[in-house]
Amino acid sequence: MAEPSRSAPLDIIARALRRERGATGLSLTDLAKRAGIAKSTLSQLESGSGNPSVETLWALAVALGVPLSRLVDPPKPSVTVIRAGEGPVVHSERANYSATLLAACPPNARRDMYVIRAEPGSARNSDPHMPGTMEHVWLGTGRALVGHPDAPVTLCPGDYIAYPGDHPHTFQALSPGTTAVSLIEHV
Repeated sequence: MAEPSRSAPLDIIARALRRERGATGLSLTDLAKRAGIAKSTLSQLESGSGNPSVETLWALAVALGVPLSRLVDPPKPSVTVIRAGEGPVVHSERANYSATLLAACPPNARRDMYVIRAEPGSARNSDPHMPGTMEHVWLGTGRALVGHPDAPVTLCPGDYIAYPGDHPHTFQALSPGTTAVSLIEHV
């Protein structure tokens, strides 16, 4: 059975931004101000051009009051298989860090799941997400510092941590080839 064709990631993001902005009734100017980005950047993203970083997409998701997954993931069939190396990926502009969406928040649920890939170097410092957000991280390979920036915890393969995602938090790979699964719960 042939898989349905998928739109290019920038087209998916553009449609989602227009849909979510329309649902909130915000103008381009208002949303750009709330997200702390240039209006021209938002306009480019809504037209399907530009190359948004994970920081820009998180800022827009928080400003819109929606999970990040609503901006990067099209609707899926009832059975989903994501092969290694597939799925919508967003990259950090400040660290050697990427997040691949595995499971988006379906209707009546409030969680998203990502595979994190990171390399040693700069930490991926995250601004607070929506109030009530909790993050769960299970480290698969490598070693990483994870949690509150002032008191991160060193995780080794198989270790798990949960922390408030509505406060600043960090993820810094300490070993090459560090991978983790992150589950974000939205209240």
